[in-house]
Amino acid sequence: MESKFCILTETEDLKTLISSTEDSLQIERTKTLFEEIRASINNNDEEDRSFWRPVLPWGGVYTIRAGRKAISCTPLYVKISLKNTCTIDGFLMILYVILRDNQSFPREVGIFLGRQFVEHFLYLMDSYDYTTVKMLWIWDRMSKRQYRSVIHHAALEIDLFGNEHENFTKNLETMMSTMQESLCTNWSCPARFQEFIQKTININPPHELPPRDPIQSAVDEFFCPKIILCKELGCNGLREFSQRVFCHGPPPFVILNMQLWKSEELSYVPYHLALSQHRYSLEGATLFNKEEHHYSAAFQIDGYWMHYDGLRSDNLILLNKPPELLLLSSLVYIRASDK
Repeated sequence: MESKFCILTETEDLKTLISSTEDSLQIERTKTLFEEIRASINNNDEEDRSFWRPVLPWGGVYTIRAGRKAISCTPLYVKISLKNTCTIDGFLMILYVILRDNQSFPREVGIFLGRQFVEHFLYLMDSYDYTTVKMLWIWDRMSKRQYRSVIHHAALEIDLFGNEHENFTKNLETMMSTMQESLCTNWSCPARFQEFIQKTININPPHELPPRDPIQSAVDEFFCPKIILCKELGCNGLREFSQRVFCHGPPPFVILNMQLWKSEELSYVPYHLALSQHRYSLEGATLFNKEEHHYSAAFQIDGYWMHYDGLRSDNLILLNKPPELLLLSSLVYIRASDK
């Protein structure tokens, strides 16, 4: 079976995918996707009306040309089928809105993800080329260990079933990385000085509800200095942790992993949040349907909240109230000073 396919490197595949897409998208467009969504919101008098076309639908099928290296290969075209893409779809939608709605963010995000990646990502989303933008993320940002793939006749099937934080959040390189140093009071400690670096922000729910905002309290606990018993073998000293700081300065946006939180602990979600002495504002969230094992997303444009769900026919709608029967998977905050 494998002999029927021309095996290309991911770099070659990606270049072929992007170049062929740009060649096929020479149709003159008056507005980008972001401009279309914004215009639809601002010109919409009916609050329950959905966006006029499907946006970033679940899954996808892409046919790529094998190229000159495939002269002796059959078939000359290889179809790629995508399954369970909801583990990246919601975040891709939020990322697009954040980058298009904040002028300096594409340059900042490009430092971590690569300028070329950001440019291609925005171009493909602007041009409504949703399957290609998913392929861009899979080939450029994800490792092969993060998804399953299998060959069926003339098609490669890629299955992204899993956890959205594994498939998206952890692939943002070091953009959200934080560092915290610690020093043990015991001079004989085998590892007296330690440095802890964490690439994502996982905040734990409180054991009992604090008198103030539980999310801000959990964030403060994540960043604040603390003293605990040293856990090194044979050491009875105290380990003093410094204030946690961002490794590369305050990132343009942060994703808070909320999967451990229960709904009763989230009666209030703060619009503003202080992270390591920097002010952030709520921009979006991802939601999880436990029965369907399916992710969706919510985000705001011009003060209007929208719900995106790639599985639905009307998959981008104005949000008048919180979606029912959905669990909160993450909260996305942007650096407030740049809004």
